[in-house]
Amino acid sequence: MGLNYINFVKRLMVFTVILGAIGLGITYLIPAEFVTPTLPFLYLFFFSATGIIHYILLKVAQKRTAGFINYFMLLTFGKLMFFLTIILVYALVFREDAVQFIITFFILYVFFTAFEIQQSLVHNRKVNLNKNQP
Repeated sequence: MGLNYINFVKRLMVFTVILGAIGLGITYLIPAEFVTPTLPFLYLFFFSATGIIHYILLKVAQKRTAGFINYFMLLTFGKLMFFLTIILVYALVFREDAVQFIITFFILYVFFTAFEIQQSLVHNRKVNLNKNQP
């Protein structure tokens, strides 16, 4: 599991840097009032959250392969509720930046979730291939 997780973190880091570079380029193309000042922190937040969630999923997959889907669904639901709480609190505290923050948060959520799912599918394929080999 250790090597799988380290490889995942490396790919996540590259993904985050590429996404950050694209985001930086976009911030120069759109007016400043449409860019949330929390953008750099959101990259760090999603990098950390995705890394932690994937680590937990790898631990669960190691121990209970039969219940992996249940844990995946439960963890995804918990993550979604946590993220919605962050959005709600931020929107209530910083009303002037709420719309920009929510749109940016949603876009990053979609990209990082797609990355996490794609990496989980690759990992599961590798595990299944290793099980089927004599």
